[in-house]
Amino acid sequence: MRSLLILLLSVCAAPALAAVGPYVGAIGGIATLSADAGSQTTTQGLTLSSYSPSNGGALNIFAGAHLHNYFSVQVNYVWNRNNLVLNSTSSNSGTFYQQARTSSQKAVIFDFLLYFRRRTSWIRPYLGTGGGVIHLVSRQERLIGAGGMPALPPPVFSSTRPVFRSHVGIDIRLFRELDFRYSFSEFIGKNDISKHLSPPAPRRLANFQNLFGFVVRF
Repeated sequence: MRSLLILLLSVCAAPALAAVGPYVGAIGGIATLSADAGSQTTTQGLTLSSYSPSNGGALNIFAGAHLHNYFSVQVNYVWNRNNLVLNSTSSNSGTFYQQARTSSQKAVIFDFLLYFRRRTSWIRPYLGTGGGVIHLVSRQERLIGAGGMPALPPPVFSSTRPVFRSHVGIDIRLFRELDFRYSFSEFIGKNDISKHLSPPAPRRLANFQNLFGFVVRF
């Protein structure tokens, strides 16, 4: 009985294994970081802080496998870089500063993708979600202005934290083994930029990416 069960499982699993389709790809585009602001009120006055990000470049290199007509797994290396302006002012002490910085993030993400059309379709929209680890580094570029003796952020600060990613996209077949891919993704994690404001700001860091590129199937 056991031998018969093993044989049946092997026969059922063989087509599924044969249907696995590996692929690699690269997509690039624009990264947009969320802004944040903080405030602190005391009997002596009010202190305000904020940072304002600019759009920057982003790159996602990935490899994966279509395990089923509607289900795939994917591992990603994602990079983005953005310019920031940090601000702080205090009516208590009469101090203020405005500082230009850069921020770069590198992440390794494992994703699950759910497609809405079969692998033989020319147009295949999908939803994806996953998690991983992201490393952030921020460096001071220049001090735009300052007054008094403000508490400035460190010239360089960094962090490595877990991150969650969700994304939607579409694969459009161009040739037998080549697809065009569009992806819109969002990273959500701890905000180590806000942590270095004075006073600190409360929101998590969101990283939105609009990406375009190509997928090569094997």
